[in-house]
Amino acid sequence: MSILRVAAAAYPVSFLTSWDEYAAKLSRWVEDAAGRGAELLVFPEYAPLELVSLLPAELHHDIIGMRPALQALLPDFLALHERLAWKHRLTIVAGSVPQAQGAGYVNRAHVFGPQGPLGHQDKLLMTRFEAEEWHIDPGAGVKVFEANGVKFGIAICYDSEFPHLAQAQAERGAELLVVPSFTSSRAGFTRVRVGSMARALENQCYALHAPLLADAPWSYAIEDAVGEAGLYAPADLGLPEDGVVARGDWNAPGWLVHSLDLDLTRRVREDGQVLNWRDRAAGLERVTGGQA
Repeated sequence: MSILRVAAAAYPVSFLTSWDEYAAKLSRWVEDAAGRGAELLVFPEYAPLELVSLLPAELHHDIIGMRPALQALLPDFLALHERLAWKHRLTIVAGSVPQAQGAGYVNRAHVFGPQGPLGHQDKLLMTRFEAEEWHIDPGAGVKVFEANGVKFGIAICYDSEFPHLAQAQAERGAELLVVPSFTSSRAGFTRVRVGSMARALENQCYALHAPLLADAPWSYAIEDAVGEAGLYAPADLGLPEDGVVARGDWNAPGWLVHSLDLDLTRRVREDGQVLNWRDRAAGLERVTGGQA
C-alpha cells in the first residue's frame, strides 16, 4: 500500500508586531501538522502577506510599494521554512509570495524538503487584480516535486481552472495536485474548488486545496479571504461518490490532515468505471475529427 499523509492549511492572517511573533506562529502550525503525522504540508496563496503588518504603516495599503519592501524579509522567510522542514523531516509548500523577478514580480511558491530547498512554482495565469492593479507578472513552466516518493504539482489558485496545466504536471508523473488559494468571496472560492475537483477527475488523481482566511482591513492586498480546506478525488471505485475525500468547515482556521491511498487512484487510472486519464489523447484527437 502506498500512503502519503497530507495537510492543507486553512490559514488565518494575523496582524503581527514582530518577526519573532511570525516565526513562532509558523513554527506552531508546522509542529501541529507534524504531530498529526503529516508528511506534506501546504500553505495558502499569499499567506506570507501578513508580513505586510511589519512594514511601515504607509505601505499597508500600497500594493505597489509593499512589493519591494517585502523582499527584505524574504531571506528570513525562506530560511525559517527550510529549518522547519529539516527539523520535522517533512515537505512544506510555503505560502506564495510576490518575489522580484527580472524587472518585475512573480507570485512564487517555494518548496522545502527534509534535505533542503526543492525549488519553486510560479503562478502562470494572473487574476485581474494581480494583473491590473498589483502588476504581478505571470511565470512560465510547470514543475513536479516529490514527497516521500509521491510526485505532486502545484496549481496556484487561478491556475487550477485551466486543464492543460495540471495535465502537463500529471504527464510528468504527478499523482497529486496541490492548490494554494486566496479568494475574497464564496464565488471565487467555488471557482477554485470546482477547478480542483475537475482536475482530479480529468487526471484521475488527488487534489488538495489550502485556502487563505483573512479579515484584515489594515491591508488592501489581503483584506478579505474566505474558504475551507478540501481534498478531492475522482468519483470512482473505492473513492467517495461525490469526489470529496475530506473537507474542513467554512472559514474555520486549522489543518485538514488526511492519508492518501495512492493505490486507489492508480487502480482507477488502470481499471476504473471510466478511464479519463487513458482517454485524454483520444479526446484531443476528436476535437477536429468530426464532420461539419
